[in-house]
Amino acid sequence: MSHILRSYKAAASCKKYLTTQFDYILKNTNFRRLHLTSILDKRVAFKLSDIGEGIREVTIKEWFVKEGDVVKQFDNLCEVQSDKASVTITSRYDGKILQLHHKIDDMAKVGEPLLDFDVEDEDSDDESSETSPSATQTITKDNPKVHMDSSQVGSPTEVTSEEMTRNITLATPAVRRIAREHKVDLSKVTATGKGGRVLKGDVLEHLGMIPAGTTVPHPTLLPKPQVPVPADRIEQLKGVPRVMFKAMTESLKIPHFAYSDEIEMTRLMQFRDEIKGIAKENGISNLTFMPFFIKAASIALKKHPILNSTLDVEKEVVIYKSAHNISVAIDTPAGLVVPNVKNCQNKNIIEIAQDLNDIIDKGRKGLLAPSDFAGGTFSLSNIGVIGGTYTHPCIMAPQVAIGAMGRTKVVPRFNDKDEVIKAHIMSVSWCADHRVIDGVTMAKFSNMWKNYLENPALFLLH
Repeated sequence: MSHILRSYKAAASCKKYLTTQFDYILKNTNFRRLHLTSILDKRVAFKLSDIGEGIREVTIKEWFVKEGDVVKQFDNLCEVQSDKASVTITSRYDGKILQLHHKIDDMAKVGEPLLDFDVEDEDSDDESSETSPSATQTITKDNPKVHMDSSQVGSPTEVTSEEMTRNITLATPAVRRIAREHKVDLSKVTATGKGGRVLKGDVLEHLGMIPAGTTVPHPTLLPKPQVPVPADRIEQLKGVPRVMFKAMTESLKIPHFAYSDEIEMTRLMQFRDEIKGIAKENGISNLTFMPFFIKAASIALKKHPILNSTLDVEKEVVIYKSAHNISVAIDTPAGLVVPNVKNCQNKNIIEIAQDLNDIIDKGRKGLLAPSDFAGGTFSLSNIGVIGGTYTHPCIMAPQVAIGAMGRTKVVPRFNDKDEVIKAHIMSVSWCADHRVIDGVTMAKFSNMWKNYLENPALFLLH
């Protein structure tokens, strides 16, 4: 027991002696020229930084560099893909690519090296050339360096938010060195480089060493020319637009039922070509498909008269019209107008074509009279002459139905022998007032109308 006590006393005496000697060294040694600097190895590991959204790993989708390539700051290195977004990674250094740590489609984790750099000497020289006795800090995400003097020994250095803001200012190491030498805050220097980079000329202009305006801003920073925007124009609705406004306001009160189908137009096209000569003899230089559409609708309306009716909402009665006054939408200089061809049930295709050409000619000349618009019972719109396929036409109250034909297209179809043939297909869209017309009635009407167009010889029966 006495042996243990003697050993303890000897150790305590030795500790006291060493403490005394260390205190003496601290008091008598000049630390003013001592700098503790982390050594920057020229080989730098470029680590994958946190790209946000809680993403911890990404897939390497593409490398823009290979081993041995020399790159500059902000050059594209690779593209990575997370489960949320694709991100392009850019370089933080000027230097040479020594090693790629991942292949394409490999998984890379945040914080692990993507590649190794052989950084240019300028970077390390800039950092090590600082011999000022004042404390200096340069902190980056992956490469912290600290320079301290004796005035800071024992006192922790705090990194303020202002310093962190300066660190994310885009600038090369050489520019940062000039800024440090002249104690310039880079965040307060007007940048003219690509993407907001601070250039050497920017710092020199900030210090007044070169005339202002010497450094020309990069095109990406130049303000876009302001194109003068004309004042808004207010126009009072009048004429055809005013009539359309009122008509469509009433149309929106109608519950529309829509039905669409396709028409095989090949036979009708051949039939029209066969009777063009007769049409010219009757003064019709251009025989369109619209007279066929109108006549087929009139024939089908005889079978389904509910579609050729008007609805009196206040009295809750349906008025069946004996005359087939079919309204046709016509594009005129004044706007879209909808006059009608009277008594189509009593006319053949040539007579309907003559009446149709007359109202089109009057519409283009602005000579349509109120009587040309009165008494319409059913409407057709050949929007296909402009373009489009299927549409949703609006019913013109008090009518209860309307049809719109789309553009005829050449498409492949199978015939009765399962052979692929060229077919001319036209789409048609119907809308009916669902308060008085059900879907079955609309479909039956459409099928009958379609049958006459696909088998035009049936027109000879009427």
